Amino acid sequence: MNSAWLSKPYYSLDAYLKYTYKEKYYKLALDGGFTCPNRDGTLGQGGCIFCSAGGSGDFAARTTPASVKEQILAGRQVFSEKNTGSRLIAYFQAYTGTYAPVSYLQDMYTAALSLPEVAGISIATRPDCLGEDVLELLAALKKRYPEKFIWIELGLQTIHEDTASFVGRGYPLPVFEEAMTALTERNIPVIVHVILGLPGETPDMMYETVRYLNHIPDTRGTSHAALHPFGVKLQLLHILQNTALADMYLENRIAGFSTLSQAEYTDILIHALELLSPDIVIHRLTGDGPKDLLIAPLWSLNKKNVLNTLHKTMKQRQTYQGRCFYAAGPTDFI
Repeated sequence: MNSAWLSKPYYSLDAYLKYTYKEKYYKLALDGGFTCPNRDGTLGQGGCIFCSAGGSGDFAARTTPASVKEQILAGRQVFSEKNTGSRLIAYFQAYTGTYAPVSYLQDMYTAALSLPEVAGISIATRPDCLGEDVLELLAALKKRYPEKFIWIELGLQTIHEDTASFVGRGYPLPVFEEAMTALTERNIPVIVHVILGLPGETPDMMYETVRYLNHIPDTRGTSHAALHPFGVKLQLLHILQNTALADMYLENRIAGFSTLSQAEYTDILIHALELLSPDIVIHRLTGDGPKDLLIAPLWSLNKKNVLNTLHKTMKQRQTYQGRCFYAAGPTDFI
């Protein structure tokens, strides 16, 4: 276990920020007024079956696009009494944060990057919503704000095409790989979202997705190492009200499906971390299902207990992120 991990058995975002920027940053969820091609009729109408009406941005206040600056200034007040750190990560969380005309995107991103208290921005999006014009904008903003970072968060969820089709993801795996290549070529760090506990997936299938993240294939035949993601979010599957998944779950329309128990999730999560490369930053380990929307699993509402149980169990097992990363040698991935 790395001594720079702040006594945690994995490489947390807190540890990365402390040793990279020498202070703690606070992530502020924003709503830039975006939508999603999986909702507006381009690919579908209801989004992925697990996605709430808030477009995974239920903790970001729904506002008009012109108020991004006001959102940040208001959010700053929440953290003003913290004893450590004063800068923010502006997180465009709701819906698909690159799915709009480039002029609109430029206004949104610039409104955040231009504020001195914002250390950088993180943009949640889909790999099929990164056209050349969007990529050029991101590259231009990196040059314009060299002292700040721009992260892209891609919703992969799973590498298994049958699962992806069932949940309505709306794109095949090669599209994700192409997006990873394009972003890596522009030195834009990528955070990959993975959901653990999707219907029909066994623990071994989830572990296959994690192994894949260690060494994403490059279809052009060049160096694999360049496509190694900066970070990963490991998300527990939540069943939220007013989603297609909730209807299926409540009506028992998914044969053999049940949400993970806390013990099951802890075991799966621990081995996922053991398999994951130790240089990939862990941005999330459970998720935040809004209390007024969450149907299951209800044990996930106590996030502190989830994380404390994880840490305690990993300590008891004397394990850590990357313990199983190598098989026989330094170039052999398991």
